[in-house]
Amino acid sequence: MRPAAPQTLPKAPPVDTTPAPLLPDVDMQETMPTTPIGLSRAGVTRSSKAIVMRLDGAERLFHADIRCFVDLAGSQKGVHMSRFEEGINDAIDAVAAGEAVAIDVLAQRIAEAVTGAQHARHGEVRISARYPVTRRTPVSDVASQEMYEVFGAAAAGPRGARRALGVAAQGMNACPCAQGLIQTQAEAALRADGFSADEVARIVARVPIATHNQRAKGTLYVGAPGGLDVPADALIRIVEDSMSSEIYELLKRSDEQYVVDRAHRRPRFVEDSVREMIRGVVDAFPALPDDAFVWAHQANFETIHTHDVEAERTGLIGDVRAELAGAATRAGHIDLRGWLAA
Repeated sequence: MRPAAPQTLPKAPPVDTTPAPLLPDVDMQETMPTTPIGLSRAGVTRSSKAIVMRLDGAERLFHADIRCFVDLAGSQKGVHMSRFEEGINDAIDAVAAGEAVAIDVLAQRIAEAVTGAQHARHGEVRISARYPVTRRTPVSDVASQEMYEVFGAAAAGPRGARRALGVAAQGMNACPCAQGLIQTQAEAALRADGFSADEVARIVARVPIATHNQRAKGTLYVGAPGGLDVPADALIRIVEDSMSSEIYELLKRSDEQYVVDRAHRRPRFVEDSVREMIRGVVDAFPALPDDAFVWAHQANFETIHTHDVEAERTGLIGDVRAELAGAATRAGHIDLRGWLAA
């Protein structure tokens, strides 16, 4: 039996290369969405810019990442993404043409610009940047470049605009719990070796007690309704002092001994660091109004566990002042986004 002859496929019709007619100039973002539900926010993230900002009395060039959002009505399909970039660029260009401003002030200007350009009721902006600081090591006095983070947060709405300044710094914490266990063990061993109670007390007071350490990162934001001029370096000092010890990129042996000894003489939980940051703000800035905002966050990276630990406190300065004076803790604390939108 002969094989069937191969079938011949019909020739494909020629491709029509005539340009399609232009559609009417429809602004798709302004059309009605299929599901008419309003959105809490929509916008752009990871917009990287080189910006000049004023920090601690000096103008510096930063590489910054910017996030911008506005609320969106249920009758509007989408936001105009290009207008975010236009608002960011206009605010940056205005700074370049005039006097440099702090990062939180720039965030407020961008928030006001994008809220107006998008015809939104509410807009918010976050700016984050890293910057170097040359510090001297504690004993050898060697120069060491340390990197810090600085943040600007702002929101604009029908009642005006608010802004906050934030910083982040690294350090180390020595665990009080493990240190207490080791101290109890050491005291028992010393007594078993014939040392008197007074001698045991003198020894454990003089010699650093071992414990496990955690590299830590503290973040601190402060804001006031009318704006405030809080130096970023002052906030950095508060964050670093809240931990058992500062850390350095470069350490000689004498510096390493100092840092380890200091940390073990100032053992702190992650919760302790948050409380110390809050107290540091209250003590350092007594002129802050009661409706000013503070947010302290601490993350400790464990060494003897496979998990990490975090703690934070947000709220109004007036509330934490009252707690430090002995008042009961109020239930519920306003967060940064809620305070900016208030």
